[in-house]
Amino acid sequence: MRNDNGSEGAFRHGPGVAALTLCTTLFAIPASAHHATGGATPSNGWEGFLSGLAHPVLGLDHFAFVVAAGLIAALHRRGVLIPVAFAAASLVGTSVHRLALDLPAPELMISSSVLLFGVLLVARPRSLPIVVGLASVAGIFHGYGYGESIVGAEMAPFSAYLLGLAVVQLVVALSTQRIVQMESRPALGAESVIYRWAGVVIACIGLGYLSTRVLG
Repeated sequence: MRNDNGSEGAFRHGPGVAALTLCTTLFAIPASAHHATGGATPSNGWEGFLSGLAHPVLGLDHFAFVVAAGLIAALHRRGVLIPVAFAAASLVGTSVHRLALDLPAPELMISSSVLLFGVLLVARPRSLPIVVGLASVAGIFHGYGYGESIVGAEMAPFSAYLLGLAVVQLVVALSTQRIVQMESRPALGAESVIYRWAGVVIACIGLGYLSTRVLG
């Protein structure tokens, strides 16, 4: 049964107010290393695993991208490939950092990827191969950023860190995908509203981080 005009208006405009409020505050967000252990390098497998679990959640830019990957995945029959590709590529990026290999402007690329996926959410892309490719490239840079907190660690905590990264990213993205698929379809127009405002919020997060990194 359709809601009355008042409740429908609240549904449509409520997320917009929240998005605007969040966007206004995001430009003050400082860039951080998102260390789960206070900046200390994990010294054992347990610390490495906990650090891997925490890093993508403590970093709002990383977390926003993982959520965006899950939302876009909900648009596709084989959308699970998007978060899987991102998670796998992030492990490669983390390993690249551990090997002391350099990637160009990783922080700018991370912020730009969040902004891009926010825009893609609004556009609701239908080309799965393109999105998977973009997620893979983004994953390498996000993984490189993750690697900052594991540089210098022994192999045991490093391996556990990679496991934690893979687990938390897949859980967040796939849970997001499943929730959207279950909750948005019964309500007429709800899916469109969810994607529109989620895209705006995530794009603002990316733009906020990008601006702080460009301006120093």
